[in-house]
Amino acid sequence: DSLLVNLYESKELIKDLLNALPNMFTNTRETHSALGPALQAAFKLMSPTGGRVSVFQTQLPSLGAGLLQSREDPNQRSSTKVVQHLGPATDFYKKLALDCSGQQTAVDLFLLSSQYSDLASLACMSKYSAGCIYYYPSFHYTHNPSQAEKLQKDLKRYLTRKIGFEAVMRIRCTKGLSMHTFHGNFFVRSTDLLSLANINPDAGFAVQLSIEENLTDTSLVCFQTALLYTSSKGERRIRVHTLCLPVVSSLADVYAGVDIQAAVCLLANMAVDRSVSSSLSDARDALVNAVVDSLSAYGSTVSNLQHSALIAPSSLKLFPLYVLALLKQKAFRTGTSTRLDDRVYAMCQIKCQPLVHLMKMIHPNLYRIDRLTDEGAIHVNDKVVPQPPLQKLSAEKLTREGAFLMDCGSVFYIWIGKSCDNHFIEDVLGYPNFASIPQKMTHLPELDTLSSERARSFITWLRDNRPLSPILHVVKDESPAKTEFFQHLIEDRTEAAFSYYEFLLHIQQQIC
Repeated sequence: DSLLVNLYESKELIKDLLNALPNMFTNTRETHSALGPALQAAFKLMSPTGGRVSVFQTQLPSLGAGLLQSREDPNQRSSTKVVQHLGPATDFYKKLALDCSGQQTAVDLFLLSSQYSDLASLACMSKYSAGCIYYYPSFHYTHNPSQAEKLQKDLKRYLTRKIGFEAVMRIRCTKGLSMHTFHGNFFVRSTDLLSLANINPDAGFAVQLSIEENLTDTSLVCFQTALLYTSSKGERRIRVHTLCLPVVSSLADVYAGVDIQAAVCLLANMAVDRSVSSSLSDARDALVNAVVDSLSAYGSTVSNLQHSALIAPSSLKLFPLYVLALLKQKAFRTGTSTRLDDRVYAMCQIKCQPLVHLMKMIHPNLYRIDRLTDEGAIHVNDKVVPQPPLQKLSAEKLTREGAFLMDCGSVFYIWIGKSCDNHFIEDVLGYPNFASIPQKMTHLPELDTLSSERARSFITWLRDNRPLSPILHVVKDESPAKTEFFQHLIEDRTEAAFSYYEFLLHIQQQIC
């Protein structure tokens, strides 16, 4: 009677369909995509029950409702001026998402495309229905096996992680404060209520607040978030988080309590909105002004300050570095060739990733791994996990005799110096010397050596519980592939951006 069936009653039928899918369309010559009508049909099917729709799209929709046309000019990818088409070309996907949200249905998008697919438009189907977005550029099952493996691992987590249905999130705060902007994937049902057709442990949210009244009569302000949802077992549950903060009269106390990573992630969310509603250049200016204004305000509170000094409280010491990292991030960078879909996906990630994962995307972690020891190691599941110290994101920290691991959140790079010790190369990579390492290497072999066990143990520990499975790239010094690695060395100068030292001088000049 329906295309929808009960999983347990029809498990064998579903297995048969999945097994038959690869061969069902092997001889088709149809190259058009009618995504809009397919979504409309899925919406009608799901409306009586609600749930989740998983969309796997490989190209620009070209037929029927919601068809799109290419808006990207490849010649403008390195533009230092205006970056266009960051917003949707049509409201079709937003309207459909709102209809889905009303029927408690979330739409998750898996975009597997080697060509421009207008993610700025397609993302609306997930953004407003509380769905998720997965992006695999240059996907090809045989020619790009690392992307295929990533899809497999991401899909496994997607299908096995906990999920909540028919959820609402209400955020309350002390009288005198008000919430005016929310960030994440959801539909705002009222001033303090978010509608979430689905909710999962990998989702992140941010809220902007404003002080509406004088708070001199209270010593504490409180914030409370309540998430009401239905579990996959049909149980209605509620989860509550409460935060109390002191009201202080000294600006110095305010600065002392700053959580700089939370502040930077909120600024990144605001910059995404500014890029879409105004322009990328306005968003970049606003990020720089945030540093200038905060350090200028702090400087005015410090007595005996030399006019030429750039001074910051300990809580804001890394503020300029993190903002410089944002300016060099795919979402906001200029002067560096960036595909439009890549830029838009980075913006989508900023809007919905939890803080701990977003920070690795903004400011990666760099470790030296050719000298791993058990000193300071931690024990996880009966395994010894080395804990190498963090390195500055600068080429001056790289040595040709070393090997370095960079953790960018959804991608890992292992950079191998030209004069790296052959014992490390053989014990960890499985090759006799530097010259024999292949140009495209995406896995570490399981070798029965102490160095191999330490390196794999550390990387496995870093990988655990990531929303997205990181791809590993082994990058040889002086190989063409090193360009992407070096773009993440935030503290170094590029053709289109300041070094960290130059950026500090720029901030100082703006303050003076």
